[in-house]
Amino acid sequence: MANCEVNWAYNLAGGLLAESLPRRWAHTQGVAACARRLAPLMREEAGVLEAAAVLHDIGYAPPLVDTGFHPLDGARHLLEVRSAPERVVRLVANHSFALLEAEERGLRMELAEEFPLLDDPLLVDALVYCDMTTTPDGGRTTSEERVGEILGRYGEDSVVGRFIRRAAPAIHSSVERVRAAAVEADVVL
Repeated sequence: MANCEVNWAYNLAGGLLAESLPRRWAHTQGVAACARRLAPLMREEAGVLEAAAVLHDIGYAPPLVDTGFHPLDGARHLLEVRSAPERVVRLVANHSFALLEAEERGLRMELAEEFPLLDDPLLVDALVYCDMTTTPDGGRTTSEERVGEILGRYGEDSVVGRFIRRAAPAIHSSVERVRAAAVEADVVL
């Protein structure tokens, strides 16, 4: 992916999140920094990962909220505003096991039909790793602490709480697979 695509992603996400949702923007910047650290592991997919990392939460931006499910709202916006690369759009739509949350919201079929999950396990895991090892303020954390923070913020019986409890084992597995791949490739996380 060309640098201009990654720059476009930063401009779009920053314009949507920096002022209206500064904490979400801080998280996004931390997720993108993580993606840059994974660049040696991702090789030719490094730009795709970074662009998706920067765009993964744009669906929270007030002007984009339609269904109230940020992965779907963000991905739909990416299709409307520009012919964003399909791989990036599908990563945004499906980031961090979004299909499980979509199921909790009654949106699983819509998400799965509009934005099929990529058949690229390392790329999918890498975005999970970046999102789920980054705090809401953009700092680094463990996936266990992140899942706990999400449960504390939303409550265990909320839609997000039910989703994150179901997704936690898969999230931790994704994180471990990325760590193992990084060790094998001698990439410092």
